[in-house]
Amino acid sequence: MAPNDSNPRPVLPPLREVIARHGIGARKGLGQHFLLDGNLTDRIARAAGSLEGIHIVEIGPGPGGLTRSLLAAGAERVVAVERDPRCVDALAELEAAYPGRLEIVSADALEVDAASLVPAPRRIVANLPYNVSTALLRRWLDAPTAFESMTLMFQTEVAERLAAGPGGREYGRLSVLTQWLCDVRIIFNVARTAFVPPPKVSSSVVQLYPRTLPLAPARIGALERITAAAFGQRRKMLRSSLKTLKLDTEALLKSAGIEDTTRRAETLNIEEFCALARALDSTSPVPPS
Repeated sequence: MAPNDSNPRPVLPPLREVIARHGIGARKGLGQHFLLDGNLTDRIARAAGSLEGIHIVEIGPGPGGLTRSLLAAGAERVVAVERDPRCVDALAELEAAYPGRLEIVSADALEVDAASLVPAPRRIVANLPYNVSTALLRRWLDAPTAFESMTLMFQTEVAERLAAGPGGREYGRLSVLTQWLCDVRIIFNVARTAFVPPPKVSSSVVQLYPRTLPLAPARIGALERITAAAFGQRRKMLRSSLKTLKLDTEALLKSAGIEDTTRRAETLNIEEFCALARALDSTSPVPPS
């Protein structure tokens, strides 16, 4: 339901008032850093594209700054997953202001099947708790096409790893796995001073568009084993770093079409890692799923 003159944005109390009333001091153990600037949360909501008819899963809404912007931008429905009971209580007020359009799920996002929360078409939009951001992303990459897109806030360091190409120091396991399954774009950066309390690092909003098919054929388990071994000792040549697989590494590399066994992990592109994953599966039994 898109906002219009007959359906105006409800008048809501300032977020700082909500935080004070519910005693929502940010907790380090929950990775909480709240976004209170409505212009910034509106910008994140706009980055997710037109939300008319779209069902949104939001992770870690806190007092509801981004939640407000998603609802005001016309999302059909927002399901907000929040584990902090103080924030759940605060969000209940927002739920009342948008009848039938906001549902609060009191749970740990790591234990929730995000795609099951809302029907398609669905997207994820979230200022992710930093302490579980990569773990959450890894879960969603098991079935990325369940979502049209994922618009997510990460530490800038993590965002750069997600988007990095071969040859740079940021390029690693996370780069390979994520770009194998998604088109990754850093949309904009967010200064640490935009948060309450300010984190020690800057942040970036990243947009991930799941590919219809992975960039190259491979089994995800094999690709994870290959990249873990290769980047686990990234200073070493592949013929050495891959020895943790307990296979003839030179034969494995040649089977994948990589003739120069002195190359290092950061020089391989995603298609070459996929070739290594296929070679690995052809030389060792595939574990049961």
